[in-house]
Amino acid sequence: MEDCKLVSTPMMTGCKLSKDDQAPSVDQTQYRSMIGNLLYLIATRSDILQAVCLVARYQAAPKATHVSAVKRIFRYLKGTIEYGLWYPKGEDFTLVAYSDVDWAGYVDDRKSTNGGAFFLGNNLVSWHSKKKESVSLSSIEVEYMATTSCCTQVLWMK
Repeated sequence: MEDCKLVSTPMMTGCKLSKDDQAPSVDQTQYRSMIGNLLYLIATRSDILQAVCLVARYQAAPKATHVSAVKRIFRYLKGTIEYGLWYPKGEDFTLVAYSDVDWAGYVDDRKSTNGGAFFLGNNLVSWHSKKKESVSLSSIEVEYMATTSCCTQVLWMK
């Protein structure tokens, strides 16, 4: 990976990974080790969180295409080594939270996805996005669930 070609994004746009991929299987232990290293990095590199969570889903039976996606994340990290969280001295450290929800966003099962972003001053320190396990009957119901999830995270952070 020393002489690898650098990329500007951790994952290709429209990347569709699947557990039913026909690519050859790869060593599960090595794949899990790679994922473990990336999970360690997401504490300070929130820009790779979405991509890492996506490739981490395939630890049970990784394929060559999954390894290619993981290697792309490493190539992105090599090119953006100077990125990270920085908290300047004297800044306002007020905790601000935003939440949103996509009511019935999945066409197949009509389940919603909620998410939130949490800022300490002007710096993003945490975010989450999760597909709900149940189908909501109204947009109000799903907004309440998203707000509750966001408030829970804020209380934990304080």
